[in-house]
Amino acid sequence: MAILDMFRPEGRSLLICITVSCGLGFMLFGYDQGVFGGLLANPSFLDQFNQPSVTLQGQIVSTYTLGCIVGSIIAIFTGAHMIIGRILSGLGIGFNTTTIPIWQSETCLRPSLRGKLVAIELVCLIFGFVLTNWMNFGFTYMPTSQVSWRFPLGFQALLAVGTAIFIPFLVESPRWLCLKDRHEDARAVLARLHAKPIDSPEVRETLEIIIETIAEERADGEIGWRDVFHNGRQQTFRRILLGLGVSIFQQLGGINVVAYYLPVVLERSFGFSPRMALILSATASMNWMFWGAMNTLAIERVGRKNLMIFGATGCSVCFAVTAIGLGIGSKVSNGVAVAFIFMFYVFFVRSPEYLSSFPANPHPKGTSFMTIAFLYPSEINGNRSRNLGAAVAMVTNWMGVYLVVSITPIGIQNLGWRFYIVFAVLNAAFLPFIWFFYVETAGLSLDEIDRVFVLKHAEGSTLTYKQATEQAKEQLEIERLEISARPEKSVIADHVESVA
Repeated sequence: MAILDMFRPEGRSLLICITVSCGLGFMLFGYDQGVFGGLLANPSFLDQFNQPSVTLQGQIVSTYTLGCIVGSIIAIFTGAHMIIGRILSGLGIGFNTTTIPIWQSETCLRPSLRGKLVAIELVCLIFGFVLTNWMNFGFTYMPTSQVSWRFPLGFQALLAVGTAIFIPFLVESPRWLCLKDRHEDARAVLARLHAKPIDSPEVRETLEIIIETIAEERADGEIGWRDVFHNGRQQTFRRILLGLGVSIFQQLGGINVVAYYLPVVLERSFGFSPRMALILSATASMNWMFWGAMNTLAIERVGRKNLMIFGATGCSVCFAVTAIGLGIGSKVSNGVAVAFIFMFYVFFVRSPEYLSSFPANPHPKGTSFMTIAFLYPSEINGNRSRNLGAAVAMVTNWMGVYLVVSITPIGIQNLGWRFYIVFAVLNAAFLPFIWFFYVETAGLSLDEIDRVFVLKHAEGSTLTYKQATEQAKEQLEIERLEISARPEKSVIADHVESVA
């Protein structure tokens, strides 16, 4: 313990360390996503596994997501050999993709930073993808050596170790500690996050707001599986559906046709040589990382809902033009198709305000499906159901990945250019769901989001979500003022007495 006490970051330093640990975890996620797209063109790899058919190639790549699904499910509660290894790798990624956004969101005390920090994690994810693309390209100069595919697969362990190194020095979520009635532990964590004395007004105010919010939720009874299919005062079912819906939009929108298989797509659909396909894929991944990095500068300035509408529209157009270009089949039309495959990344991560003002205004205004699919489930679900809701969203996410990654090699082989029409249509179909059902969360604290649903869906309420948002902000500001006038530890003492 003495060694651990020597490194005890607080405030900004603690938040940076949490973000670094989360970022390395997501870098591993991105690396895993991209590593097999290049290996499927590696002669030594294909020889080692007896030239697998396109169906088996799809299974080798996608079975990793089965482990991710299992890992996400477990997180609610807490060559065949190549396929088994992918499942085990996916198990850890399933844990990480469920818990990292929750941990980051619940340890971020400033709502204006929450989206930005999760966006940074997604940039780390893309950097992992960039890393594996260039690594696969570099090893094309050793095509007959088994090092050319064994080293990229083994390199994943370094990223996992890097993630784990930071954990002993960091903190548990204060909201989780309060859920477990460990209020003094939560107070100590909040003191570190605020970089304030443990008895400071800021620490006390934050702690008591969390305790009161949890107490109000507990008045509805303990959360259970029956609550997953029941709304009640907290609108649990509605909020879980909103969270998992974003995962459906992200995965069935076709991102992993591009992320997992871009070298395969460029080689088999566009006719590029294996090496040129890898070069273009690596370049495209850097383009993706650039736009993602730009998003972190001002992610909170545009609402989640508007960005999803923009993203779905742009992604639909990109796949439609790609299908048309490949269908015509001329040199010029194929070039247009390649350009729009690259443009897909722009719409997947960019906001409309950025594109309309670039280059006069080089500062971006938000992000689309790349970040929102991981951020929104951690925002929209309440304290009692956040872990459950985020896990359900990630299970849905990984099921979508498995479906798309499994069918892509077969779809490209059997449908050709028509395969891309499927994703153009799906992206267009998402638009009415986003417009009519999604709730804006940008700029709101997690407690304010909880209060919005209570106010909007109270018996006899005629409030719009916008009106409920304004009332929630006003109510919580009044409560903060009341807390500052109360005797020390009054809320904690009242809670302990009520539990007893």
